[in-house]
Amino acid sequence: MEKKQIAFTYELYTNSEELTPQDQNLLNQARRVTEQAYAPYSQFHVGAAALLANGELITGTNQENAAYPVTICAERVLLGIAAMLHPDTPIETLAISFSSEHRDAAHPISPCGMCRQALLEYEGRMQQPIRIILSGQSGQVYIIETAKQLLPFAFTSSELKD
Repeated sequence: MEKKQIAFTYELYTNSEELTPQDQNLLNQARRVTEQAYAPYSQFHVGAAALLANGELITGTNQENAAYPVTICAERVLLGIAAMLHPDTPIETLAISFSSEHRDAAHPISPCGMCRQALLEYEGRMQQPIRIILSGQSGQVYIIETAKQLLPFAFTSSELKD
């Protein structure tokens, strides 16, 4: 038996004021767009904003449904918008934030497993890493250099090829 360890490095900022102006703007867009989320059941409003390689900025929010499996996360809404409106344009940086009437939103959140898989697939499709900024409405900010870091032992298209 052999034990192995997986670790990754990320940047930690005390608050968004420490970010570059471009990253601050992107995170502020993600924070603002949480207001457009449809989350009547959880009251957990998630917003995502992406800077594309062509300079365009797009946003997405979570959309809940009384039948919870039909709910779609902000990250996957954004990936769908990117794929439809800019099919050949990679995402350079993606910022994710949340707000809640019932929870403290002064800390970063991370994408769920389904969104991690979707982000990884999008990276592979575009053959370019997606830099990810994670934060709440205030407080600490994490920057992760690639979605691949969020999903070690990922199931990828290479598993399906002969």
